[in-house]
Amino acid sequence: MNRKKTFMLAIAALTFTTSTAVPFIPYSTQAVAAAAVSAAVDSVPVYKTREEIPSAYKWKITDIYKDDAAWKRDVEKVEQMANALTQYQGKLGQSAAELRKALDAYSNLSRLHDKVYVYANLSFDVNSANPQKQELADTAERLYTFVQQKTAWMTPEIVAIPDDKMKSLLASAELEPYKMFLADIVRTKPHTLTKQEEELLAQSTAVANSPNNIYGMLSKDIVFPKIKDEQGKKVELTQANFVTYLESKDPKVRKAAFQAFYSTLEQFQDTFAQIFSAKVKADNYYASARHYQSALEASLTPNNIPTKVYDELISTVNKNLPLLHRYMDLKKKMLGVKELHMYDIYVPIVEADDRYIPFEEAKQIVADGLKPLGDEYVKVLQQGLNGGWVDVYSTPDKRTGAYQWGAYDTHPFVLLNYQGTTDDVSTIAHEMGHAMQSYYTNKKQPYITSNYPTFTAEVASTMNETILFKSLYAKAKTKQEKMYLLNQYLENFRSTLFRQTQFAEFEKAIHDKEQAGESLNAESLKKLYLDINKKYYGTTMISDKEIAMEWARIPHFINYQYYVYQYSTSFAAAQALAKQVLEEGQPAVERIRKHFLEAGNSAPPIEVLKAAGVDMSSPKPIEDAMKIFEETLDELEKLVNEK
Repeated sequence: MNRKKTFMLAIAALTFTTSTAVPFIPYSTQAVAAAAVSAAVDSVPVYKTREEIPSAYKWKITDIYKDDAAWKRDVEKVEQMANALTQYQGKLGQSAAELRKALDAYSNLSRLHDKVYVYANLSFDVNSANPQKQELADTAERLYTFVQQKTAWMTPEIVAIPDDKMKSLLASAELEPYKMFLADIVRTKPHTLTKQEEELLAQSTAVANSPNNIYGMLSKDIVFPKIKDEQGKKVELTQANFVTYLESKDPKVRKAAFQAFYSTLEQFQDTFAQIFSAKVKADNYYASARHYQSALEASLTPNNIPTKVYDELISTVNKNLPLLHRYMDLKKKMLGVKELHMYDIYVPIVEADDRYIPFEEAKQIVADGLKPLGDEYVKVLQQGLNGGWVDVYSTPDKRTGAYQWGAYDTHPFVLLNYQGTTDDVSTIAHEMGHAMQSYYTNKKQPYITSNYPTFTAEVASTMNETILFKSLYAKAKTKQEKMYLLNQYLENFRSTLFRQTQFAEFEKAIHDKEQAGESLNAESLKKLYLDINKKYYGTTMISDKEIAMEWARIPHFINYQYYVYQYSTSFAAAQALAKQVLEEGQPAVERIRKHFLEAGNSAPPIEVLKAAGVDMSSPKPIEDAMKIFEETLDELEKLVNEK
């Protein structure tokens, strides 16, 4: 995931900010020394505190600020810059020169504010039980609201500039760096409110963020029961290792983990439902306040994405659900089970080497697999992996999952919770895909066009995963290896193109229900989710009642608005781009780097991808991806049936 909490000039989502990085960091000698230690480990290291983790496996937060005192000085500077920005109020329409001064001042403010915000939250995410880190994050959130309030007047004032005057301003060479930004403001003019109204909405930001904050703390505080592993030993179940136990060969372990996890969430179902309801109400409220017909339109329009892209995704995937049902039939057959349950879905259907993969080895696998992207790409990737970009191992108070984040004036930061599985190796390729896009974008683009939108944010990462798979498959020597890799690739389709569209369908449905005045209580959420789950997985799959609580496990529903659909569209786009890299070679690599990886927000996302070689304005990429899924399924079925 590419984590993107951006500072916005207006809640309409017009922004300068970036979640990326510029400079690369040289190879760490500490990482070299730690390689021997890691190679000797045959299971995932267990750390109770952050202090126990070797420095080679922690990101270098000091690359942003040497200490909290330095950070606090920039917090004060941001406050001063935000206060000083008001000197331009009432002057934006006077001349191109005056508007340029104001936009330069805002750009400088936003750029520093990003750095301050990122440092505080990166510090908190790896040490959330530390009161000092909690205070950093709280201070950053208050500063975020403060800056929004101090800049809320800007967009309304720009919007108030008469059309003829704005046309002449945009023709000025002095405003050349800001032309796309200003054009976006003009495009979203019908959804920009008056100065007073914008200020009121800005003041409500902290309240609107409450569901996110409450969800995060609740999820962190939930303690799951112990279960018995394959050796009969009692082990602690956590959000970080949950899927690992679902991959167990022992169905009793899978079932125990599944039931323990979701039955625990169900104990808090009413609290989760209230959090979800509050989040959806906030989304719909802001959409209505800005005169959008729906929260979906409010989310997609600022990024210049037609809502038909969302609707066509769901429609096209629904048409192809028989392919997923066919895959479930094959999974049931290969697992040799009388009944296929939701807790069976993660277990590999092909035997493979399930040994623990040390992190040092995983890094090399990724670097070797991504060689089709060129020597220069791989060199920078390795410098990042070994130079303080990555935080590797879990602790009890570390944020779960994986993401890439950063600011324009930092290198990328990648959070992992590495467990040593083959999926974790793919996750490294995925998150480093984000990091490389950030690196190239910030190296090429000025700050104001460096913030690539979420619609393109998942393409580079998924392209990396696909190229890694193709590279590994080309090297596979045995039938068993090929079958394992094909199954893994099919699982990527299932978990991304199908599963994320399932989430997208659920997300749209709950927003529509709330907008229609229906209650989003725990029982209604569970029923809706279970019904959609049954549709996606078909009659072969038993949709166990516990899966009805899965919505409470998905942080994207709370932390972001209409984000998950972009995993699906990005997956389809990534299949097309990966195919071009592998078939065309260097010409495709150069085209994709120039028109996509380096593009940032210099053009609308649909145009960026079109220039790179894939047209997401039509359902064709989704349909083409489904053909690849079908071909892969055909290939696996053929190998399975060979004697």
